[in-house]
Amino acid sequence: MPQPVIVVSGLPRSGTSLAMQAIHAGGIEPVTDGERVADPDNPRGYYEFERVKALRTDKAWLDGAAGKVVKVIHMLVPELPDDRPYRIVFMERTLEEVLASQSTMLARSGRAGAALPADRLKAIYEQQLRQVHEWIAARPNFAILRVPYRAFVTEPGAQVDRIADFIGLDLDRSAMVRAVDPSLYRNKA
Repeated sequence: MPQPVIVVSGLPRSGTSLAMQAIHAGGIEPVTDGERVADPDNPRGYYEFERVKALRTDKAWLDGAAGKVVKVIHMLVPELPDDRPYRIVFMERTLEEVLASQSTMLARSGRAGAALPADRLKAIYEQQLRQVHEWIAARPNFAILRVPYRAFVTEPGAQVDRIADFIGLDLDRSAMVRAVDPSLYRNKA
């Protein structure tokens, strides 16, 4: 059986960069291009790969991603082809915290956000998450571990054990725990 592609997913601002940092610290090579650099909102970096944004039309890079970890935003997970195994570490954060973090990031960058009221955006995210989880559940080659962001930051040892056991490789768990910086948990609801 081929090595799975390890995917970190979730809503924007749900802790996906943190999960990427921890898994990388544990010893798994990230698929990243370094184009989006660290900033005050993600001082340790975003761990993104620009080609993921074109997943609908460009899947060729996945051939080199087996045994590595890549961040795929929640809405692009259904674009992953059914031709290989995946282990998805899905970060979950309360929608109130996600929205607060997004608002803070937009304000800091001087950009305008979506012209939607927070309650409407929350309803859209809830629907999107339902759809993505239903899609994943219908595919036997997609295994998923849902990781609560708050628990990951406040009890990293327990969550690191869950993630390492789920991935199924011999990871440096203490390095993964050290990658978690509770001081970066700034938008709490």
